[in-house]
Amino acid sequence: MTIDKSWTQNRKRSNSVVFWQGLQSFLQMAKPHVNDRGFIRCPCNRCINSAQHQLEVLETHIHRFGFMSDYNEWIYHGENVNAASSSNVPQPNSGVHDRDEMFEVLEDIISNDAEVDQLGSQSSNVQYDDLFTALNSELYPGVSSFSSLNFLVKLMHLKVMNKWTNKSFDELLKLLKLAFPKMDLVESHYEAKRLMTKMGLGYQSIHVCKNDCALFWNENSMSETCPVCSESRWKMQEGRRTGKNTAKLMRWHRAGKSTDDNVMRHPVDGRAWKDFDRKHPEFADDVRNVRLGLAADGFNPFNNMSISYSMWPVVLTTYNLPPWLCMKPEYLMLSLLIPGPQSPGKDMDVFKMRAALLWTVNDFPARSSLSGWSGQGYKVCPTCNEDTPSMRVIGKTAYFGHRRFLPSTHRWRSNLDFDGRTERKRPPCRFSSVDIMDQLRRVKTSISGKHPNYGGVKRKCGDDELNWRKKSIFYELPYWAEIELKHNLDVMHIEKNICDSLLGTLMGDPHKSKDTDNARRDLQHLGIRSELHLYEDGNKLMKPAAEYTFSEANRRKFCRFVRLVKFSDGFAGNLSKNVAHNDSRIVGIFPPAFFDIMIHLVLHLPEEAILGGPVYMRWMYPFERNAAKPEGSISEGYVVDEALTFCSRYFDDIETRFNRPDRNDDGIHRTSRLFVFESQCKPMGKQSQVYVEKNVRDRAEFYILNNSPEIETYLK
Repeated sequence: MTIDKSWTQNRKRSNSVVFWQGLQSFLQMAKPHVNDRGFIRCPCNRCINSAQHQLEVLETHIHRFGFMSDYNEWIYHGENVNAASSSNVPQPNSGVHDRDEMFEVLEDIISNDAEVDQLGSQSSNVQYDDLFTALNSELYPGVSSFSSLNFLVKLMHLKVMNKWTNKSFDELLKLLKLAFPKMDLVESHYEAKRLMTKMGLGYQSIHVCKNDCALFWNENSMSETCPVCSESRWKMQEGRRTGKNTAKLMRWHRAGKSTDDNVMRHPVDGRAWKDFDRKHPEFADDVRNVRLGLAADGFNPFNNMSISYSMWPVVLTTYNLPPWLCMKPEYLMLSLLIPGPQSPGKDMDVFKMRAALLWTVNDFPARSSLSGWSGQGYKVCPTCNEDTPSMRVIGKTAYFGHRRFLPSTHRWRSNLDFDGRTERKRPPCRFSSVDIMDQLRRVKTSISGKHPNYGGVKRKCGDDELNWRKKSIFYELPYWAEIELKHNLDVMHIEKNICDSLLGTLMGDPHKSKDTDNARRDLQHLGIRSELHLYEDGNKLMKPAAEYTFSEANRRKFCRFVRLVKFSDGFAGNLSKNVAHNDSRIVGIFPPAFFDIMIHLVLHLPEEAILGGPVYMRWMYPFERNAAKPEGSISEGYVVDEALTFCSRYFDDIETRFNRPDRNDDGIHRTSRLFVFESQCKPMGKQSQVYVEKNVRDRAEFYILNNSPEIETYLK
C-alpha cells in the first residue's frame, strides 16, 4: 500500500487542510510504535529523528518546524520496519555505533525539557549542541564502536570509581593524545568537567554574608552589599536533573509498604509517616510527591584538630525510594555546603526548605542548631523538655533520674543505692504540638548573624524561654508543628559514646572511665555506697575496687575474646588489631568522647523507632564524609560524581555502581550434578577426606534422597 507523503512538502502548513490531514494520518500510523513511556523519534526539521518526544509534541514540532525533507522511508514510525538498514534513510548519529548509550542519556535529558516546553522553542536545545557534536563524532577515524562523548564519559566514570586524582587524569589524556594523535578527545579534566555540566547536572553557588546575616539570593541577588550589615556578595550558577530509571523507584513507597502492622522495613510503615498522610491527604494522594530527610553535620576538612575550622554539608535523602536504595551514596543529594571557618551555630536558619520534609537526622550538637532547643544545661533533653531529670555533680551535670520511667510498683524505685532516696515521681510529661508552640511564642526573636551590631551578641535565655534559643525556620513549613518526629536522635553517635563510656569503665581506662575520683566524691556527698568512698592510706589517696570494673584476670579474658570474635563481612572492622599484644587493654576502638546526656537519650530511642521505622534509615552513618579539601573542591567533586552516576545507569559493558559484583561475590560453584551439593561460596584450602560413623552417614543419605529433585523420578 502506497502512503501519500506529498503533504510533507507543503510549505503553507498553517492554513493547509491537506497538511493537517496528512499529519493526523502520520500520527495514527506512528501511535502503535511509541515506547513504554509514550515517546517516539521526532522527524521535524529541528530534531531530525535525534530526539524522542510524545505524540503531542511531535504534532507541535512538525507543524512549527516542518517535516524532514530527506526522511523518505518512515522506518521509525511504522513503515517498512525491516528496512532499517536502507542506505537512503538518514540515520541519527551517522558514523557512530547504533547502540551508543549516550544517545539514550541525551534523549532523557532533552525529553524533560520537552515535557515542560510543549512548544519547543528554538533556543531550548542550544545548550546541548556541544554534546550532540561529541555524540556524532567518531573517537578515532574508522572506529564506530565509540563516540567521542561515550568514551569520555566512561573514562570519567573510571576516574570517579577508582578515585583518580585530577592530575593523573590529565596525564592519562596527554598520553592518549600522544599515542593516538587523531583521537577526538578533550585536552584536560577541566574541559571534561565543563562538558558534564552541560547536561544540566550542575550546582548552585550562592554566597552568604560572612556574618551569616543573609543569602545573596532572590531579591538580594543583584545587591552589592549585605542588606543587614553592608558586606559584599558573590555569584550564581544553574541546577540539576534526574533520569527515567529513578522515576519508577520513586513510587516504591506506595506499593512496597508492609501489609503487616507488626512489620517495619521502611519509614512508610512508621507512625509518623501515617500520621502525616492522615493530616495531609491531598499530599498523600499523589504518589509522586517527595518525602525528604535532611542531615547536617559539621567536620574539619583538614584532618587536623589543631586547626579551628568547621564546614557544614547539608545532605538530603529521598524516602520515596526502596529501603535498600534510599541511604546509598548515589541517592544522597548535597543540597547546601555552609563554608567555614566558623560553625553556623544558631545561624543555621539562613537557608530555607521548599519541600515536604519528614525529619532531620543529626548528631546532638547539630540537632541543637537546627531545632533551636539548646544542647546544654539542666533541661537539655529535647523530649523530656522542661521535665528533664537532672542534677549537678562535681564538674558537670548528670542525668540519672531514670527510675521515673519504671512502673510505680517496681522494686528499684525504693532502692536507696541509686541516689540515697526512693523514687516517687511519675515519668516526664509528654508535650504536645500545642504545648511546644505555646513555649515558642514566649521566645524572644533574635537576629541571625555574628556581626556585633546585628545579632552577634550572645544573650542569656529567660526563665520563661526554658532551653529555647530560637524558633527554628522549619516552623515556617505549614505542617512542621504537627509532625510527631521532627529531629531524630542519632543512634550512631549515641551508641559510640555509650560504648566508649561503658568499655572505658569496665576496663578501668584512666582516660575514658566514668569511675573517676570526682565520681567517688559524689557518692560521699550523697551519702551512699560507703564501700566505694575514697580513703587515705598514709600519704596516698586510695580508691576501692568496684564490682562494675574488671579485675586484671577478667580484662585479659575479655581482650582474648575480642581478638577471636569474627563478624560477617562489612559489619565491623578487624577488632583484633585494636587489642594490645599483652591482652591487657583495648586501644583506639572509639575516640575519647563522652556526653552524659547520651545515656539518658537511650530511653527515647524505642519510641522514635515506632514513629520513624528502621533505625538504619535514620542515623548518620550514610552521611558521614571525609574530605581533604574545603568548599569549592567538595562541590565540584560532588557534581562530577553525580553526573557520572547518572550516565552510568545506561552502561552495561563496563562496571558501574549499579552492576558491580559484591566485594566477596562467590557465586554458585557446581561440584556435583545434584542440586543439594551446589556450593554458595568458594571453597578454601585443600580438600581432605573425612570418615563418619554409620548413623551420621545414614542421616546424610536420607537428607540427600529427600532433597534432590534430580532423583525423584527414580524413587517412584
